[in-house]
Parts: sequence; C-alpha cells; structure tokens
Amino acid sequence: MSDVAALKTALSGTATYGEIRQQPDVWRETARILTQRRTELDAFLAPLLARENLCIVLTGAGTSAFIGQIAAPSLGERLGRRVEAVATTDLVSHPSAYLPKDVPTLLVSFARSGDSPESTAATELADQLLGEVNHLIVTCNGDGALHRAHAARPGSFVLLLPERSHDVGFAMTSSFTSMLLSVLLAFRGDDEATVEALAAAAEGLLAQEESIARLAATVPQRLVYLGGGPLTGLARESALKTLELTAGQVVAYYDSSLGFRHGPKAVLDAHSLAVVFRSADRYSSAYDEDIVNELCASIGRERVLTVSAGPAGAQPTAGPDWVLPGLDTLDDAYLAVAFVVFAQLFALYCSAALELTPDNPFPDGNVNRVVKGVIIHPLVDVPARGAAELRR
Repeated sequence: MSDVAALKTALSGTATYGEIRQQPDVWRETARILTQRRTELDAFLAPLLARENLCIVLTGAGTSAFIGQIAAPSLGERLGRRVEAVATTDLVSHPSAYLPKDVPTLLVSFARSGDSPESTAATELADQLLGEVNHLIVTCNGDGALHRAHAARPGSFVLLLPERSHDVGFAMTSSFTSMLLSVLLAFRGDDEATVEALAAAAEGLLAQEESIARLAATVPQRLVYLGGGPLTGLARESALKTLELTAGQVVAYYDSSLGFRHGPKAVLDAHSLAVVFRSADRYSSAYDEDIVNELCASIGRERVLTVSAGPAGAQPTAGPDWVLPGLDTLDDAYLAVAFVVFAQLFALYCSAALELTPDNPFPDGNVNRVVKGVIIHPLVDVPARGAAELRR
C-alpha cells in the first residue's frame, strides 16, 4: 500500500492517529491545569528549591525516561542545581548507584499509566534508601497504581494531566508531549505565549501531514535521528516511535550530532534516511549544520532531512528542511514538544505503509502497551535509610 489517500484512510479510525492530531489542544489543556494548580504546586516546590543542595532526579521507563533526558539539561541550567535523568529501569536494578543517599532529593516520576512495575518500585526504593526524599508524580492516569500510592501521601505532589493524554494506542504520543510540557512549566512557570506558539507550530505541521506521508510511504530500511543536548533525548524517542509502530521492520537508530561520527555512523548505507533536529541555539546549531553537510556528502541531500525552528510570521516550510515558525526564541527542551510531531507522523505512516495496525503493532503480545514480565526483587544487604534515621 503506497497511495497517500489510502494510507490516511487506513489510519483515520485508529486511536494513535487521533492522539497525534489532538496534541495542540491537549497542550493547551495541560497548561490550564498547571495554572489552576500553580499556588499549591509552588507551595510544594518552593521550600525544596530553597535548599541549595537539593538534587532533582527525573525518572521514568522507556519513553517516559526520555522526558527526563530532554528536560534535565534545560532545568539544570535554569534552576542552577543538579538535575539528573535516570531511567526507572536503571534505578530499580542498581538503586545504590543512582540514588544520592546523603542529599535531599526530589524524585520526579513520569508515567503514562503508572502501572508499570518499575514506576512504584522506584519510589519505594527511594523511600527505603534515602534519608530525605519528596516525590513529584506526573501521570496521565488517575486510576494507576502510582497515582493511588501518592495522591494523599505527605511529601508527595501528584500532577494529573488531561484524561485525553492517557493514550489508548500502543505508542506514547499525547502522553509524552504533555508530560514533557508539564514538567517544563512546573519548574519554569506558566507561559501561555510559549504554549500557544508550540500548539500553532504543531498545527502547521499537522496541516502538512500528506507531505510527511509521502516521505514515509517509501519506508526507509534504516532511519537515523540525530540531535544535540536535549534534542538527543528527542532523537532517542523518535527512533523508538519508528521501532514500535513498524514492529521493528524499520531499523531506527539515534545519536547526538557530535557523537554519531564515533563509530555509530557505520549504520549508514545507500538505503538510509537521516533526520537531524537542529538546535535553536546559534552556537550549538553549528554542530548540527556540520553533521548535516557530512551526511549529505555521504548519502545524498535527498536522504537527509532537518527539522528546525523559524521566526514568528514566517511561512512553514517542508521538504528536506522542515521549518516550524514562531519557535526560534525557545530553548531546545521546549522545541522537542513540537518537533516530535514530525517523528510521530512519520512513524505512523511507515506503519500504515507496512500494513500494520499502529494501535497494536505486536498482536502476538511480544511487546506490550504496559510492560509485562517484570519481577521486582526485594532489596537485600543494603541498610535502609528513612526519615526516622535522619531525625536521629
């Protein structure tokens, strides 16, 4: 199946298609929730942020972990303190290596459903090992185990996002962008202008859906996403969307703009397609430009795409260089919210071209929407540290 109209028809009734297209409105609703809860959120965060030695750890599994990888550099620079991104899948298996035992810690947990075994295990391990820990829970599911465990708990604040952000489809789309946007707004403050700029840019990108569909209909054998700093986390999420929605039939890889040369460039062949997310920072974007030029020389200009921010008032452009207007004053963590829509649409149309069902690309159950098969083992031979010990 390669006709764009036929692909769109095949997708139009799927949950994933609707969840990608609804994102601008869901972002606006997310921002309203943050504004409505600003007073109580600030009351929770202010005394913690007043502590100069506070460590902030952003955690989640899979796509939720990539939220932390995107947000941590931006928040660390803005807050002037340690902000670390550690996946729950690392934290649960090696807690002593990642939890700063003698430092007051704010553990920020991202979870679409909150029912993944690692989600609750990570918070429980933090309680067990740390002398002083508070929890900020960002989730899309009010019925999830993580929400239930922390909703009424002292020392925890639960930020429940719009119900529509709790994706029904297999892949995280609305949930990913809404949780990323919410954590940036939570720590940086309400910003209606930025939210509207992101929503407008995404709406412009969605209006060019058929152009993206034509690109995806060729179904590249190998797809590489690159970006620097916060956009490396976005590249990782973009590659995962392709792997998930094509059930691994498209080999998707990610790296940083500078790191790609150090061996991983070997993945390129004549059938590869490369997508580079350009930083809005003038200094950082020079490295993106260098790798774009190098890739064009290696595999040809027609096989290298870029996604970048343009000035307000400019016309959105498409083709080899996708430019989203109105975003050039934003930092890269915010850009990721809108940029990922390109990758989501591309992965979705690759899935349709392969005649897969994007809502359930793994009907045999080998990979699941909420992870299965995880055994949480009891922590042994590690002395527990809790609030009682700290008070002594």
